[in-house]
Amino acid sequence: MDIDFDLIIELQRLDTEIHDSALVLEGIPRLVQDIDKKIQAGSKHLADTKEKMSQNQKKRRELETEVKDIKVQIGKYRRQLNEVKTNKEYTALLKEIEESQHKVDTLEESIIAEMLAADDVEEEIKAALHRQGLDEENLKKEKTVLDEKMKETEAKFAALNKEREALLPRIPREQMMLYEAIYQKKGGNALSPVTGDFCAMCHMRVRPQMLNEIRDKLAVILCENCGRILYCTTKPEPVKPGPPAAE
Repeated sequence: MDIDFDLIIELQRLDTEIHDSALVLEGIPRLVQDIDKKIQAGSKHLADTKEKMSQNQKKRRELETEVKDIKVQIGKYRRQLNEVKTNKEYTALLKEIEESQHKVDTLEESIIAEMLAADDVEEEIKAALHRQGLDEENLKKEKTVLDEKMKETEAKFAALNKEREALLPRIPREQMMLYEAIYQKKGGNALSPVTGDFCAMCHMRVRPQMLNEIRDKLAVILCENCGRILYCTTKPEPVKPGPPAAE
């Protein structure tokens, strides 16, 4: 089976580049999705921080309302002091006032603590806003790069397939069938160059007679070990004039 190795080698090159381009096209959407998730995570972090501030403000309002209610009650107790008729009632009201004032002091300490916490949360919000702005800018740049890469790869993928379609009619059908069978079986690599006198893919030594046939490019020679189509990457030495070889 005579073979034009240049055509088969070109076909292998095209198939390898087509396969690599397909992997890139398959992987880019996942990378874009990862970027979107990072952007969403930044937005969620900022939203969570703002929610923390909202809860802080709500807590402070509740504490301040409670303090206000207790102070109103203390005012009532003080007015009642002028109306009581016995020492026992007077003493009981003083105790209520004291306990209520203690509650007010405790609540006001809690309000101060919430105010200090609010300062920290405010700083968190500023940092989150700054970080989100930087991250989104960088991530959007990454998306732009990926979009451009997608377009370039799609164009390259189409051009490679066009080249392949133009090449196929030039390769004999039986050679094409052999190539495709090996290509599928060997995970996308049907050819192996001969380096020295070894198969470059499996490192199996090639017998001298087979080397001559490979160099002469007169037939398809398969590696006896890995089964790939063998070819030489160097030009054979010029043949010296001499008597014709015996058939």
